[in-house]
Amino acid sequence: MGTRVHGAAAYMLRGMSAPHEPIIDAWIQHPTPDFVRHPIFASLHRWMKERGIPDEIPLEATLGAMDGGGVTRALVTAWSSPAGPSISNDEVAAMVRAAPERLVGVAAVDLRKPVQAVHELRRAVKELGFKALRMLPWLWELPPDDRRYYPLYAECVELGVPFCTQVGHAGPLMASEPGRPIPYLDRVAADFPELTIVGGHVGYPWTEELVAMARKYENVFIDTSAYKPKRYPESLVRYLKTDGRRKVLFGSNYPMILPGACLSQVQELGLDDETRRLFVHDNAVRVFQI
Repeated sequence: MGTRVHGAAAYMLRGMSAPHEPIIDAWIQHPTPDFVRHPIFASLHRWMKERGIPDEIPLEATLGAMDGGGVTRALVTAWSSPAGPSISNDEVAAMVRAAPERLVGVAAVDLRKPVQAVHELRRAVKELGFKALRMLPWLWELPPDDRRYYPLYAECVELGVPFCTQVGHAGPLMASEPGRPIPYLDRVAADFPELTIVGGHVGYPWTEELVAMARKYENVFIDTSAYKPKRYPESLVRYLKTDGRRKVLFGSNYPMILPGACLSQVQELGLDDETRRLFVHDNAVRVFQI
């Protein structure tokens, strides 16, 4: 008998009919109660139009949302902040163990403790099997060229995993400046040409800066999480349809946006078959080595 879900969890199960193609979502979170209750996510409650937060949100809710959009695999991320982890690496590892064919782990670490952070990243990759590190500059109020990130970049290169980050304005009520791609992330890409960087959330309102970086640096990529295709900036769509067809990855940022709500609009981008396949699947396979 399946798990019955209500309220916020039921919202997460709603989606669109599944397309008949493999699809990888480059950025999701499974919303633990600690994550959803965090004050910075008050906007999440408004988007979900839910007042009550369940004591436990079953993993089936997230897998159901993936099924609703036809997502075959997703990169599920941990969350760490100055207040501590709201989704720990071990919690994410348990999710991946419960659905190993569907979920791929992405680590988060405590930026305030660089040595311990490197050890934790190493553990997450070598012992837990994670495939990337994700850090959010707005959450730490530190741009990505701050010295505290640099040991992590070196370790990502040694481990052969991408560094994923948020680029653009911050949705929560936090300062957006740390998410500006130039000069902050640009300096990182110049200092670490071997580092694979995935800039999420399309970079708005600095999308052209992020596209310029993806053109300039071989190892800089863009994921479209947190935006439905109808809201993609024109400069990103042009890039995706031309010389950026191998540099842009599909992402939803679930549970903030349902994967199906994004994927139902992909057809309107007017992509040819090869570009669509690269966008929703092949680029993520190559970048994350999954």
